Amino acid sequence: MNLFPFFESVLEQDRCAVVLCDLEHTIIYMNHAAGERYAKWGGMALLGKSLLDCHTPQANEMIKKVVAWFQESREHNVIYTFRNEKENKDVYMVALRDNGGTLIGYYEKHEYRDRETMKLYDFKP
Repeated sequence: MNLFPFFESVLEQDRCAVVLCDLEHTIIYMNHAAGERYAKWGGMALLGKSLLDCHTPQANEMIKKVVAWFQESREHNVIYTFRNEKENKDVYMVALRDNGGTLIGYYEKHEYRDRETMKLYDFKP
């Protein structure tokens, strides 16, 4: 069974920006939310470009350190990287591994801490 459409659908339905990078820091996937969030920097046109071109030298140094830490151990998979008070969210870098546990890339995970305002089981679109 091809699970790719299911995984892609999970990412596309996420309301948070999801940007996947390979180990050369190339942006290989962006969900719709990421395209919108990063529109002023090029949006979906960032696909195929280096994530390092989007950050400061200091941030690039930390990204490289995190990837090196991910490579040290299969147990190193998530690291807390930033607190954004304005948006009330925490930001993490997460390792992407193949079925054998080999590091194949990474992504940034945003976790908003605002209480949900949607009504429970509100079936209106």
